Amino acid sequence: MTSGGPRTFPQTFLGPMPGACEVVLVRHGQSQAHVEGVPFPLVDGHGDPPLSPLGERQAEAVGARLGGLPVAAIWVSTLTRTHQTAAPLARVLGLRPQVDPDLREVFLGDYEGGELRVRSADGDPAVLELRRTGEWGSIPNAETNEQLRLRTTAAVQRIADAHPDQLVVVVCHGGVIAALLGHAAGTEGRVFMGARNGSVNHLHVRGDQWRIRTFNDASHIGSLQADDPMGITDAEAAASGGDQSV
Repeated sequence: MTSGGPRTFPQTFLGPMPGACEVVLVRHGQSQAHVEGVPFPLVDGHGDPPLSPLGERQAEAVGARLGGLPVAAIWVSTLTRTHQTAAPLARVLGLRPQVDPDLREVFLGDYEGGELRVRSADGDPAVLELRRTGEWGSIPNAETNEQLRLRTTAAVQRIADAHPDQLVVVVCHGGVIAALLGHAAGTEGRVFMGARNGSVNHLHVRGDQWRIRTFNDASHIGSLQADDPMGITDAEAAASGGDQSV
């Protein structure tokens, strides 16, 4: 109370709940372009392209953006692009990323290995149905939205339960981030599709209480409407093939 005057009540910053884990979800950097007829290598059935040159620069930007935070742990999926994206941050913090296989991207069934990108460009009926409904199960033999949600929320719940009152970074995938934020908001995951490569998404998790603090924060990556080329050459940009959804 101010002596001799009225009390004042400024707006305050909403921090995490006592016992909650701050989970910073980072989408991996841009992956390499798919060359038709040359499937990506697979890891446990999932396409596993490495980062493109632009994706490597995005990973460095993530490390610079988050390197000053009190990060207790870094988690990644089994896929190479998350390991590469986490590497600059891990180097700054002196942490070894931990792997949870359930953080991997949605399984794309018959369209794995880069085939989804081809089918999407060609207007495949299953891809058109996916766009219309937001249901991954529209793709032959793919994982469904509910299967993806159950798998990924269980992974993040395990991580959060292991890190009460701590901040962790989880480097994962666009479909995973959409499923997790949809779960937190109590809505369909497709509402949150399109997280940019290298973007930061912030959750507070305590038990079944999930709060979204930020979505698709990419101020370290580029402007609101386009990725910053971040020093990439024209040849590298052409080789990268532009932003890819999966």
